[in-house]
Amino acid sequence: MKRSFWVATGVIAIAVVATTFYYRRDVAAEAPRFTTAKVSRGDVVATVEATGTLEAVTTVQVGSQVSGTISALNADFNSRVRKGQVVAQLDSSLFQTQVDQARATVARLQAEVDRARVQATDADLKLKRAHELWDKQLIPRTDLETAESTARSADAGVKGAEAQVVQAQASLNQAQVNLSHTIIRAPIDGVVIARNVDVGQTVASSLQAPTLFIIARDLAEMRVNASVDESDIGEIQPDQPVTFRVDAYPGETFSGTVSQVRLQPVVQQNVVSYVTVIDVPNPGLKLKPGMTASVTIETGRADGVLKVPTAALRFTPAGTGVARQARGSSRGSSARDEERSAVWVLAENQPVRVPVKTGISDGRDTAILDGDLAPGTSVVTGSAAPVTPAAPSTSPLLPLGRGRRGGG
Repeated sequence: MKRSFWVATGVIAIAVVATTFYYRRDVAAEAPRFTTAKVSRGDVVATVEATGTLEAVTTVQVGSQVSGTISALNADFNSRVRKGQVVAQLDSSLFQTQVDQARATVARLQAEVDRARVQATDADLKLKRAHELWDKQLIPRTDLETAESTARSADAGVKGAEAQVVQAQASLNQAQVNLSHTIIRAPIDGVVIARNVDVGQTVASSLQAPTLFIIARDLAEMRVNASVDESDIGEIQPDQPVTFRVDAYPGETFSGTVSQVRLQPVVQQNVVSYVTVIDVPNPGLKLKPGMTASVTIETGRADGVLKVPTAALRFTPAGTGVARQARGSSRGSSARDEERSAVWVLAENQPVRVPVKTGISDGRDTAILDGDLAPGTSVVTGSAAPVTPAAPSTSPLLPLGRGRRGGG
């Protein structure tokens, strides 16, 4: 009898424990689950990403103003040249011939001037004699007028001959200039970064001056022309610090400074961008013209501030029943507090709204300028949908499988 009593008592106790565990498990399964992150203190740096191309600050294209055949090259790729140094020569035989012809023309026309002056002097003497004879009434009036006309014509002939000499001298000067252009000189001190001709090659300058060399003034100072999207250009200002990488040195970061934001838009496939010029020091000459740079422009910085994951500012609990007033705030929050950003912290597994004033963001973290937060506080960054198990068709005390009879 006693044994049956204790057995019955044990069965009842087990049933009570199993029932309690079963219903508590259902309640826990139905409660929402939240993901959290810690509030920390550190630096937040806002940046804009862009790509650009390295180039020398000053680049000069050296061309030829006359056509001809390259007879000599005195500079090659990477050659250092000085201003005025001869870097190439064209065949000058044709231009020398033109100079000789123009000089001969000047000499011939100068002789014509001398002849015209002699004729003018002779006409003046005849005019003077005619006046003397006319005063003595020894010649008719027509002879005097003829002498005057001849003298004026001789003077005009002198002026015409002198004008022809000036014109011929100009042609001679032009021929000499063309002859001097057969010698190509460096316009600046620098380094030859491109050579586009070889000895024996013919260059034609009929439409535009052909480019023979490209000379960079100083590769120790370079610049990056970065294309910044129109949505980010409003954040770019001169003197902002810049870091960038190039594929040639994947483990090294280079630095520079924004010097100019050009106003001319660049439109490619309906995408508008603006060229941002970045000054880059290059003392080791590692950077080469034409390299592609992956640019990071620092548009804002906050050092040693509280920061939270940006996802925490985007989180809002589903439904209105779980949202409670922020801790530390007075009853009935003002409209200004409602308009401020907010994060949510957990109190007894329920989200509590904490208004905060935010600063700059780097996309991952956002600086907190004001709010009831401290380092180490857990803020809610998201929630997972509660997992609700299927309702059992039998009591938890029934053996597994019993009650499924006839259920198929």
